[in-house]
Amino acid sequence: MTTANKITLFRVILIPVFLVLAYTGHSYAAFAVFALASLSDMLDGYIARHYNQITNFGKFMDPLADKVLVMAAMCYFVEAGRMPGWALAIVLLREFAVSGMRLVAVEQGRVIAAGWSGKVKTAATMVGLCAMLLFPAPQPSGSAPDWVALVSTAVILLTTVYSGVEYFIKNLDVFRHAD
Repeated sequence: MTTANKITLFRVILIPVFLVLAYTGHSYAAFAVFALASLSDMLDGYIARHYNQITNFGKFMDPLADKVLVMAAMCYFVEAGRMPGWALAIVLLREFAVSGMRLVAVEQGRVIAAGWSGKVKTAATMVGLCAMLLFPAPQPSGSAPDWVALVSTAVILLTTVYSGVEYFIKNLDVFRHAD
């Protein structure tokens, strides 16, 4: 197993650790684990490319680990009342739609690489979720607007929708060739 793949698996292992810390009220520890997991995404990608450690396992597991990490955090924030469920639904819709388009492209012998806007979306999402972990909601509830959550959710949604629309516009020809 390559070093890059070990780092990816480490990120997967950190997901339940993050959730336990978040749900037990240890928001700063949860932030540290989430930030470490997020940074490990950049590290394993760099190692895989720089040291020629790109594997089929990594191509599958790396994006899956990223999505599960982000979705776990967003589910937590939805349950905690800091993010609306419809925002999570939009993010999930984009991920399923892009994955579906990639499957159609693969059947045609095409591989659609991640675009720049998708990378920005991932970074913005991870930064926004980190900010929400670092700055808990004002207490008592309702005393002040949760500006961190509102701004973070808005940025996550804007980058998600933009990257999804761009992805489909750039690759619309995939559907023209589909049977």
